[in-house]
Amino acid sequence: MSMPSLALRRAPDATAVIVMIALCGAWGFQQVAIKEANASIPPMLQAGIRSLIATLLVWIWTRTRGVPLFQRDDTLPAGLLAGVLFGGEFVCIFFGLNLTTATRMAVFLYTAPCFTALGLHRFVAGERLSRTQWSGIVLAFCGIALAFADGFLHGNPNSASTLRGIAGDALGILAGIFWAATTVVVRASSLAHASASKTLFYQLAVSAVLLLVLAAGIGQTHVEAVSPMTIASLAYQAVVVAFVSYLTWFWLLTRYMASRLSVFSFLTPIFGVTFGVLLLGEHFTARFMIAAAMVLAGIALVNRSAPIAKR
Repeated sequence: MSMPSLALRRAPDATAVIVMIALCGAWGFQQVAIKEANASIPPMLQAGIRSLIATLLVWIWTRTRGVPLFQRDDTLPAGLLAGVLFGGEFVCIFFGLNLTTATRMAVFLYTAPCFTALGLHRFVAGERLSRTQWSGIVLAFCGIALAFADGFLHGNPNSASTLRGIAGDALGILAGIFWAATTVVVRASSLAHASASKTLFYQLAVSAVLLLVLAAGIGQTHVEAVSPMTIASLAYQAVVVAFVSYLTWFWLLTRYMASRLSVFSFLTPIFGVTFGVLLLGEHFTARFMIAAAMVLAGIALVNRSAPIAKR
């Protein structure tokens, strides 16, 4: 599935807007699904199974459509690097959700557009940041600092639970950095000319191997009693998010302007916070909500003219 020239892409219409809102909702719910399944399936094993199932689904999908995955096109080194970075992102997410809330993870993870803009500014020609985007990055990082301060001030700074929460928050930001690095590798390497299906296959296949080997290496292979909710959560992550939503996003990119679609990225953490509160009973302080608003406003400013990849 090669992408047409920019001239053939148009501004989002009503269909694109509806699909994008649905995708943001699906991505925002992902942290809740991971948190639910973490109770029965160890984080690394869960992440590896998720990537493995999605890899098989992408392979089947490309076979039925006649999309080649294994021809020589000099994308292997970049593909392996993108897969390792993609795997690192989910190591941070799955471990982080054992330490912090889905609400906080949703906000910290979606700082990725700011890190992506910085990376593209440094490594990709023609992706220079405007003053508005620099303002957005500064605003988002101020929000991160305030959110971290809230983590310390909300509880006893010396308590184990507070320190665990801060560690989880830090992993959320590190996951955002890994996500941004993956995007920069894709944009700045031979993968920029590969099909979206092949790029996604690299990320899923390499991360599946990495995560399953890591799960075995650290002894995270024991599964507790698996409930129907656990199975549903894992299926949601693998089928709905890692397979259907990613391919739908790439489909949108072939038809609509990425810079216009990327504006919707601020909706994902809003959905994530909402689901965390409504479904997991999580709580947040007024200080954290101000910090989240600063991060979201910063993301909106960064995305005014910079296309950002989705998760």
